[in-house]
Amino acid sequence: MNKKTHFGFKEVKASKKAEHVGKVFHSVAEEYDLMNDVMSLGMHRAWKQMLIELSELAEGSMALDIASGTADIPKLITEKFKSVSVHVTDINESMLSLGRERSINENFFQNCSFTLASGESLPYKDDTFDLVSVGFGLRNFTNKEQGLKEMKRVLKPGGVLLILEFSKPTNSIFSKIYDWYSFNIIPKLGSLLVNDAESYQYLAESIRMHPDQETLKNMVLDSGFKKCKFYNLVNGVVAIHQAK
Repeated sequence: MNKKTHFGFKEVKASKKAEHVGKVFHSVAEEYDLMNDVMSLGMHRAWKQMLIELSELAEGSMALDIASGTADIPKLITEKFKSVSVHVTDINESMLSLGRERSINENFFQNCSFTLASGESLPYKDDTFDLVSVGFGLRNFTNKEQGLKEMKRVLKPGGVLLILEFSKPTNSIFSKIYDWYSFNIIPKLGSLLVNDAESYQYLAESIRMHPDQETLKNMVLDSGFKKCKFYNLVNGVVAIHQAK
């Protein structure tokens, strides 16, 4: 059975989406941090810091960061908590290698371990982590529902799930401006900065295909969490969902 899913605005076989997404991130890996600056106008650092403030971590806790990219979130965790063990995962080998290399170069590798893994099939036992985080990664999952169930499975009872993701602006005028920036400026910047307009076009499209705040909240609750609330940032351009 050839089940279909979206890859940006295109429809592809579900079994092939991870391969398509992988090509995008292999392509942008070396300029991933620059990509985040372009997509967020440099604000992603403050958003990730807000995520850490919502983590409810304590010294001695265990954290899992999924689709970690260049390990921004693990770095912030290790800076704030000296004895938290952070398991860092990414499905993309290029991205994982960059994160590992950065942890060595910037000296936060001591409390980090790196594993090549899909967020839809996590290689961890049930009830392992006090925190599971995913920053700007959930929209690239082939099966978001399966990924959310895996996150719930590996969280300890009372543990916290945090999802930081581009979302749906709450103001219609702002939404039109944001759309114009996303589809007219971001691909051109991708072409200018890294000679790759196509990957940046996908990233803009993937944001539009991602569930809005309320829909994602209901998906989280349907995956087994008892409570979920979200915080809109920059008029809902980005949202942080916190679930227990």
